[in-house]
Amino acid sequence: MNGLLRPARRTTLADDVYESVRALVMDHAVAPGERINIDGLARRLEVSPTPVREALARLEADGLVRKRPLAGYTAAPLLTRSEFDELVEMRLILETAAARRLAERVAERLAERVAERVAEDGQRSDGLAEELAELRREAELPDPVPGTQGFAAIAAFTAQDARFHHLLAERSGNRMLHGAVVRLRAHLHLFRLHFPAAHHGTSGREHLRIVDAVATGDPDAAGSAMRGHLLAAADRHLPFFEGS
Repeated sequence: MNGLLRPARRTTLADDVYESVRALVMDHAVAPGERINIDGLARRLEVSPTPVREALARLEADGLVRKRPLAGYTAAPLLTRSEFDELVEMRLILETAAARRLAERVAERLAERVAERVAEDGQRSDGLAEELAELRREAELPDPVPGTQGFAAIAAFTAQDARFHHLLAERSGNRMLHGAVVRLRAHLHLFRLHFPAAHHGTSGREHLRIVDAVATGDPDAAGSAMRGHLLAAADRHLPFFEGS
């Protein structure tokens, strides 16, 4: 574990310690189910135990560590195949509904444009083009970071992947639906299993198909595009269970 740790920067101490400990859990440097020694981890990161405890509390909210009375923190176990299937089922329910609802809202705004006879070149801006452009920017996912390995190589990918799905759910206009999507923390749990190389490029193209469908204001097309993406992404993770 020594080789994977580096002293935490002092400027953003709490966030840096969180990122450092999260990387250890994601990379299995702290193995699933392993007890976490707070004092030992603090010494290795060259910080006091306080920011380590704060980081572990955040990771507990993420579902990556668990706390038991008198036993302290342990790294959460990996998803079982049954739990994986349940996660996929929940995402299909929630995120397909979010995509459909967002497309419905787009359709309403497009209809308003027609009713008001507002030209596409924008005599009046309703913000729709800007919102779709932002969603499209988040849909495009970065490649692995050159010269890095493990979670460090894909951290930016997983973060932007989450931002895209969370933003789409937020734009659906249903706050409870958005909150449920965020609370699943699906991306962290899935990428603890392994990171299929097929994700690069493929996921981004699937995201863009979702945005294209949403932009037409067609709920059926948007829901179908989201469902196709989630099922394809699930299939890309199945080799983990076949080899375990």
